[in-house]
Amino acid sequence: MFKNPFSSNKPEENVSDRITEFLSEYQSELFPGGVINSVSAFNIAQNKQTYILEFTLPFPCQGELEDIARELVTHLDIDIELALTLNIKPVRTHNISGIKNIIAIASGKGGVGKSTTSVNLAYALMAEGAKVGILDADIYGPSIPTMLGIENQRPSSVDGKLMQPLLANGLTAMSIGFLVSDTDATVWRGPMASSAFSQMLNETAWQGDGAPLDYLIIDMPPGTGDIQLTLAQKVPVAAATIVTTPQDIALKDAVKGINMFDKVKVPVLGVIENMSYHLCENCGHHSHLFGQGGAEHIASQYKVDLLGQLPLNIHIREDSDAGKSSVLANTTSEITMLYRKIARNMAAQLYNQLDANSPYTAEIITVKNIEE
Repeated sequence: MFKNPFSSNKPEENVSDRITEFLSEYQSELFPGGVINSVSAFNIAQNKQTYILEFTLPFPCQGELEDIARELVTHLDIDIELALTLNIKPVRTHNISGIKNIIAIASGKGGVGKSTTSVNLAYALMAEGAKVGILDADIYGPSIPTMLGIENQRPSSVDGKLMQPLLANGLTAMSIGFLVSDTDATVWRGPMASSAFSQMLNETAWQGDGAPLDYLIIDMPPGTGDIQLTLAQKVPVAAATIVTTPQDIALKDAVKGINMFDKVKVPVLGVIENMSYHLCENCGHHSHLFGQGGAEHIASQYKVDLLGQLPLNIHIREDSDAGKSSVLANTTSEITMLYRKIARNMAAQLYNQLDANSPYTAEIITVKNIEE
């Protein structure tokens, strides 16, 4: 519930019309054509002096709707309650049970914080209301089990055919690190690694006993070699996101990642710039230790979105090493808000660009021959 502490509890007439008008005209990265035009369904109910805004959403965006509700509370001098329902649909047809959409998180090189970003984005999507899973595709150096704090757990099987994924604070997870030791995985040849990944993807009971996952985040192995291409071709990925740092060498490799997905016809939703700046805890000054504007430049050059910029922050590193998520460690921190905003941007781009039901999806119009 969003209340105005200074409310007179005497709202003006036609408040519902004014709410609808505000939502129709409100525009942002998530809602380029207004909120009403972007949601699947919208209704206004009223309980005494409280206006209940009922949304059916095609992508998770709880955080931004909460911000909008706060604006309405102040703007119209009313109390508002949000009732949100998610109705996320697959944007690409595939036969993997229990998963709606697969998003690959990739980098052209190692050391840019891709796995840390993958984990925190998965939790951020959950915080926005989605049902999420994560698959560790880094066969040679699986780090997801450690980052989730469940490295000593092992999956089971109910029917002897499908593996039951592990749960970490509600996040569904699978990794080769749950099945074999790191030393065994690192000596596998390429075909063995690809086969192991395929088994984890196709022989895991992702849905469990509940609803299917809205999103499966795949933490891709770093690089753009043969195994990365093989995985990108074999997996029905809906879209990909590239993680980079501002350094020139990392940006060059990020471009290789964009080109790799272009070759296998996988759309790139955008670029995330990790370690973008250092924020001084004492004075708040932003120091661009590794360069500035690089991700913005390649996003513009290759016509993809800059989904967000994350700071170089010791708490992110400490949380990851301790098997915690920064999103869960402090749900109201600036870091958490940044991850949630990036997650919303990523989900919105997936819907707005690729979902056939999106009002922003380009239509193909057949023009009759003039001579006819």
